[in-house]
Amino acid sequence: MTEKRELTFTSSGTRCAAWHLTAANADFAGEHGVPCVVMAHGFGGSRDTGLLPYAEGFAAAGLDVFVFDYRGFGSSEGTPRQRVSYRRQRADYHAAIAAARQIDGVDPERIVVWGTSYSGGHIVPVAVADRRIAALLSLTPAMDGLAALGAIVKRHPRKLGPLIGHGLRDAARVLLHREPHRIPIVGKPGSTAVISSSGALEGYLALAGPTWRNEVCARAILEVAANRPGRLAHRLRTPLLVQYGEHDAVAPASAAKRAAAKAGRYAEVRAYPVDHFDVYQGSWQHRALTDQIEFLSRHLTASTSTKKAVHS
Repeated sequence: MTEKRELTFTSSGTRCAAWHLTAANADFAGEHGVPCVVMAHGFGGSRDTGLLPYAEGFAAAGLDVFVFDYRGFGSSEGTPRQRVSYRRQRADYHAAIAAARQIDGVDPERIVVWGTSYSGGHIVPVAVADRRIAALLSLTPAMDGLAALGAIVKRHPRKLGPLIGHGLRDAARVLLHREPHRIPIVGKPGSTAVISSSGALEGYLALAGPTWRNEVCARAILEVAANRPGRLAHRLRTPLLVQYGEHDAVAPASAAKRAAAKAGRYAEVRAYPVDHFDVYQGSWQHRALTDQIEFLSRHLTASTSTKKAVHS
């Protein structure tokens, strides 16, 4: 039976919150323990917002799971609250991976890193820096922030200017040591929210957990264009599954395909006829999860740990 317990770990001196789900069976067990899937959300998400169906599915398949909140989000500590920084979030991934490797019964050489949307891009540079990671799962990933901004301009030509204005206002408040200026993560079309594609608000609210807050420090907009993780995909030496939505209005599918092409023989691609938020519940969530488990069944053999030790 799967057990879910609360854990904490430290990232850059800040206490972060996590759930640890234990494997329900020994299907993936090996001499050195069971693999562990390390998971976090995308842009401004919390662990209680749409991630548990995936985590519980992995546990039911025989994997341990470590689901965490970034610093400043959900149940984790850290200030300012709701600050999205791709550099901080990547650092939090590294700290979470280190914590997962210390859990009794986890095979430290069979860590899987799972990401979605913004974090679906994070996992690429994280794995480039940590060659011990055994496999990567990238769901509807934001692989190129510049491309994402370009998509915003294409759909809403007058939106980018006001968003940058909000970002500059927040940056100015930082310099003046004032409370951050925050804007909604998701809203209706025409709103000042970061994500305002048709149906996005309804899709996000259908998933929202009790700790999720619909706001982020507006300075995040000023960093998005610099977050281009797909450009590092050619340096990957870790098996990568890229799953993109053919109708994704938030994270351009073209950027996901380019990143997979750069990864070459290390990448596999699955395309689904869905929009960005369709993969968190219902039949498409089940399909995406099934494909992820099938991918891991081929790349997480019991001998993976031994092979990595020999070649490290």
